Amino acid sequence: MGAATNGLAWLLCVVSLAGCASVPPLSPSGSGPNDHVVSVVSDGWHAAIVVPRTQLVETGLVPEKGDFPNVRFIEFGWGDRAYYPAREKMLDMALDAALRTTPAVLHLAGFNRSPERVYGDSNVISIAMTGRPFRQLIKVLDGYFDREGRDRASSIAPGLYPNSRFYPARGGFHLFNNCNTWTTRLLRAGGVNLSPVGVITAGQLMSQLRAKDRPSSNGTGD
Repeated sequence: MGAATNGLAWLLCVVSLAGCASVPPLSPSGSGPNDHVVSVVSDGWHAAIVVPRTQLVETGLVPEKGDFPNVRFIEFGWGDRAYYPAREKMLDMALDAALRTTPAVLHLAGFNRSPERVYGDSNVISIAMTGRPFRQLIKVLDGYFDREGRDRASSIAPGLYPNSRFYPARGGFHLFNNCNTWTTRLLRAGGVNLSPVGVITAGQLMSQLRAKDRPSSNGTGD
Protein backbone atom coordinates (compact mmCIF):
# COMPACT_ATOMS: atom_id res chain seq x y z
CA MET A 1 0.00 0.00 0.00
CA GLY A 2 2.83 2.39 0.85
CA ALA A 3 4.56 1.80 -2.48
CA ALA A 4 1.33 2.39 -4.38
CA THR A 5 0.69 5.61 -2.48
CA ASN A 6 4.20 6.85 -3.16
CA GLY A 7 3.84 6.03 -6.84
CA LEU A 8 0.57 7.92 -7.08
CA ALA A 9 2.09 10.92 -5.33
CA TRP A 10 5.02 10.88 -7.77
CA LEU A 11 2.66 10.79 -10.76
CA LEU A 12 0.64 13.67 -9.36
CA CYS A 13 3.86 15.62 -8.90
CA VAL A 14 4.86 14.94 -12.51
CA VAL A 15 1.48 16.05 -13.84
CA SER A 16 1.51 19.21 -11.73
CA LEU A 17 5.05 20.23 -12.55
CA ALA A 18 4.64 19.89 -16.29
CA GLY A 19 2.19 22.77 -16.39
CA CYS A 20 3.46 25.34 -13.94
CA ALA A 21 0.25 27.24 -13.41
CA SER A 22 0.48 30.62 -11.78
CA VAL A 23 -1.49 32.80 -9.41
CA PRO A 24 -2.29 36.52 -9.37
CA PRO A 25 0.37 38.96 -8.16
CA LEU A 26 0.91 40.99 -4.99
CA SER A 27 1.63 44.62 -4.26
CA PRO A 28 3.88 44.25 -1.22
CA SER A 29 3.00 46.46 1.70
CA GLY A 30 5.54 48.54 3.53
CA SER A 31 7.87 49.11 0.59
CA GLY A 32 9.12 52.62 -0.05
CA PRO A 33 8.77 54.38 -3.40
CA ASN A 34 12.39 53.68 -4.30
CA ASP A 35 12.25 49.96 -3.51
CA HIS A 36 12.21 47.27 -6.16
CA VAL A 37 10.06 44.30 -5.32
CA VAL A 38 9.78 40.78 -6.65
CA SER A 39 6.98 38.57 -5.38
CA VAL A 40 7.09 34.79 -5.45
CA VAL A 41 3.63 33.26 -5.69
CA SER A 42 2.76 29.62 -5.17
CA ASP A 43 -0.21 27.31 -5.22
CA GLY A 44 1.68 24.57 -3.41
CA TRP A 45 3.10 22.86 -6.51
CA HIS A 46 4.00 25.76 -8.79
CA ALA A 47 5.96 28.97 -8.28
CA ALA A 48 6.03 32.06 -10.45
CA ILE A 49 7.56 35.54 -10.34
CA VAL A 50 5.49 38.72 -10.16
CA VAL A 51 6.95 42.16 -10.90
CA PRO A 52 5.28 45.59 -10.69
CA ARG A 53 4.96 46.79 -14.27
CA THR A 54 6.27 50.29 -13.54
CA GLN A 55 9.49 48.83 -12.13
CA LEU A 56 9.79 46.52 -15.12
CA VAL A 57 9.47 49.51 -17.45
CA GLU A 58 12.37 51.22 -15.65
CA THR A 59 14.75 48.46 -16.73
CA GLY A 60 14.07 48.89 -20.44
CA LEU A 61 14.00 45.08 -20.73
CA VAL A 62 11.28 42.52 -21.55
CA PRO A 63 9.70 44.34 -24.52
CA GLU A 64 6.85 41.82 -24.37
CA LYS A 65 5.49 43.89 -21.48
CA GLY A 66 4.00 46.08 -24.21
CA ASP A 67 1.36 43.39 -24.69
CA PHE A 68 0.09 44.16 -21.18
CA PRO A 69 -0.68 47.88 -20.95
CA ASN A 70 -2.69 49.36 -18.09
CA VAL A 71 -1.89 46.63 -15.58
CA ARG A 72 -0.22 46.97 -12.20
CA PHE A 73 1.67 43.68 -12.24
CA ILE A 74 3.03 41.15 -14.70
CA GLU A 75 3.50 37.54 -13.70
CA PHE A 76 6.08 35.25 -15.31
CA GLY A 77 5.89 31.47 -15.29
CA TRP A 78 7.92 28.88 -17.20
CA GLY A 79 7.00 25.34 -18.20
CA ASP A 80 6.69 22.66 -20.85
CA ARG A 81 5.70 24.03 -24.28
CA ALA A 82 3.22 21.27 -25.09
CA TYR A 83 1.62 20.58 -21.73
CA TYR A 84 1.48 24.05 -20.18
CA PRO A 85 -0.74 25.74 -22.81
CA ALA A 86 -2.85 22.63 -23.46
CA ARG A 87 -6.54 23.02 -22.66
CA GLU A 88 -6.90 19.29 -22.15
CA LYS A 89 -4.14 17.95 -19.92
CA MET A 90 -3.22 14.37 -20.74
CA LEU A 91 -1.16 12.11 -18.50
CA ASP A 92 1.08 10.96 -21.36
CA MET A 93 1.90 14.58 -22.14
CA ALA A 94 2.87 15.19 -18.52
CA LEU A 95 5.04 12.08 -18.38
CA ASP A 96 6.73 13.04 -21.64
CA ALA A 97 7.45 16.52 -20.25
CA ALA A 98 8.83 15.14 -17.01
CA LEU A 99 10.90 12.25 -18.29
CA ARG A 100 12.36 13.83 -21.42
CA THR A 101 13.93 17.24 -22.00
CA THR A 102 11.28 19.16 -23.91
CA PRO A 103 10.99 22.71 -25.31
CA ALA A 104 9.84 25.39 -22.89
CA VAL A 105 7.36 28.22 -22.89
CA LEU A 106 6.88 31.40 -20.86
CA HIS A 107 3.48 32.38 -19.54
CA LEU A 108 2.86 36.09 -18.94
CA ALA A 109 -0.23 37.44 -17.23
CA GLY A 110 -1.25 40.99 -16.38
CA PHE A 111 -3.12 41.70 -13.13
CA ASN A 112 -4.46 44.57 -11.10
CA ARG A 113 -5.79 42.75 -8.02
CA SER A 114 -3.71 41.75 -5.05
CA PRO A 115 -3.51 37.99 -4.48
CA GLU A 116 -3.78 38.52 -0.72
CA ARG A 117 -7.53 38.79 -1.13
CA VAL A 118 -7.74 35.59 -3.16
CA TYR A 119 -4.97 33.27 -1.96
CA GLY A 120 -3.92 34.60 1.44
CA ASP A 121 -0.56 35.78 2.73
CA SER A 122 0.83 32.26 3.06
CA ASN A 123 1.01 31.88 -0.73
CA VAL A 124 3.06 35.02 -1.38
CA ILE A 125 6.59 35.96 -0.36
CA SER A 126 7.79 39.42 -1.38
CA ILE A 127 11.46 40.33 -1.64
CA ALA A 128 12.66 43.94 -1.62
CA MET A 129 15.72 44.53 -3.79
CA THR A 130 18.00 47.41 -4.55
CA GLY A 131 18.32 48.50 -8.16
CA ARG A 132 21.32 46.44 -9.23
CA PRO A 133 20.12 42.98 -8.05
CA PHE A 134 16.66 43.70 -9.39
CA ARG A 135 18.01 44.63 -12.82
CA GLN A 136 20.19 41.52 -12.88
CA LEU A 137 17.17 39.33 -12.15
CA ILE A 138 15.17 40.99 -14.91
CA LYS A 139 18.13 40.68 -17.29
CA VAL A 140 18.21 36.92 -16.73
CA LEU A 141 14.44 36.75 -17.11
CA ASP A 142 14.68 38.72 -20.36
CA GLY A 143 17.20 36.19 -21.68
CA TYR A 144 14.68 33.36 -21.41
CA PHE A 145 12.54 34.73 -24.24
CA ASP A 146 13.26 32.97 -27.52
CA ARG A 147 12.97 35.93 -29.91
CA GLU A 148 14.74 34.24 -32.85
CA GLY A 149 16.74 37.37 -33.62
CA ARG A 150 13.78 39.73 -33.46
CA ASP A 151 13.37 42.64 -31.07
CA ARG A 152 10.34 41.08 -29.45
CA ALA A 153 8.89 37.59 -29.14
CA SER A 154 5.46 36.92 -30.58
CA SER A 155 2.80 35.17 -28.56
CA ILE A 156 2.27 31.57 -29.64
CA ALA A 157 -0.94 30.81 -27.72
CA PRO A 158 -3.56 32.42 -25.51
CA GLY A 159 -2.72 32.25 -21.82
CA LEU A 160 -4.53 30.59 -18.96
CA TYR A 161 -6.37 33.77 -17.97
CA PRO A 162 -8.24 36.47 -19.93
CA ASN A 163 -5.22 38.80 -19.92
CA SER A 164 -2.37 36.34 -20.45
CA ARG A 165 -0.27 34.90 -23.25
CA PHE A 166 2.31 32.21 -23.94
CA TYR A 167 5.67 32.97 -25.55
CA PRO A 168 8.45 30.68 -26.83
CA ALA A 169 11.18 30.26 -24.23
CA ARG A 170 14.76 29.15 -24.05
CA GLY A 171 15.79 26.13 -22.02
CA GLY A 172 14.62 22.54 -21.77
CA PHE A 173 11.94 21.38 -19.36
CA HIS A 174 12.08 18.15 -17.36
CA LEU A 175 11.17 16.98 -13.87
CA PHE A 176 14.35 18.36 -12.30
CA ASN A 177 14.33 21.55 -14.37
CA ASN A 178 10.83 22.86 -13.86
CA CYS A 179 9.04 26.10 -12.99
CA ASN A 180 10.23 25.93 -9.38
CA THR A 181 13.91 25.41 -10.19
CA TRP A 182 13.53 28.15 -12.82
CA THR A 183 12.13 30.54 -10.21
CA THR A 184 14.99 29.63 -7.90
CA ARG A 185 17.53 30.53 -10.60
CA LEU A 186 15.92 33.91 -11.15
CA LEU A 187 16.01 34.71 -7.45
CA ARG A 188 19.64 33.63 -7.23
CA ALA A 189 20.42 35.96 -10.14
CA GLY A 190 18.92 38.73 -8.02
CA GLY A 191 21.26 37.95 -5.14
CA VAL A 192 18.89 35.85 -3.03
CA ASN A 193 20.96 33.19 -1.31
CA LEU A 194 19.02 30.04 -2.19
CA SER A 195 20.18 26.51 -2.81
CA PRO A 196 18.76 24.76 -5.89
CA VAL A 197 19.47 21.40 -4.24
CA GLY A 198 16.24 19.68 -3.24
CA VAL A 199 13.96 22.18 -4.99
CA ILE A 200 11.41 20.35 -7.11
CA THR A 201 8.10 21.59 -5.73
CA ALA A 202 7.06 25.13 -4.94
CA GLY A 203 6.66 24.15 -1.30
CA GLN A 204 10.36 23.38 -1.08
CA LEU A 205 11.24 26.75 -2.59
CA MET A 206 8.84 28.65 -0.32
CA SER A 207 10.25 26.86 2.72
CA GLN A 208 13.72 28.11 1.88
CA LEU A 209 12.43 31.64 1.41
CA ARG A 210 10.53 31.61 4.69
CA ALA A 211 13.66 30.45 6.49
CA LYS A 212 15.38 33.55 5.13
CA ASP A 213 12.60 35.93 6.14
CA ARG A 214 14.88 38.24 8.09
CA PRO A 215 16.95 41.37 7.37
CA SER A 216 19.87 40.74 5.04
CA SER A 217 23.01 42.68 4.23
CA ASN A 218 23.10 41.68 0.54
CA GLY A 219 20.59 44.29 -0.53
CA THR A 220 17.83 41.89 -1.45
CA GLY A 221 15.90 41.94 1.79
CA ASP A 222 15.66 38.16 1.75
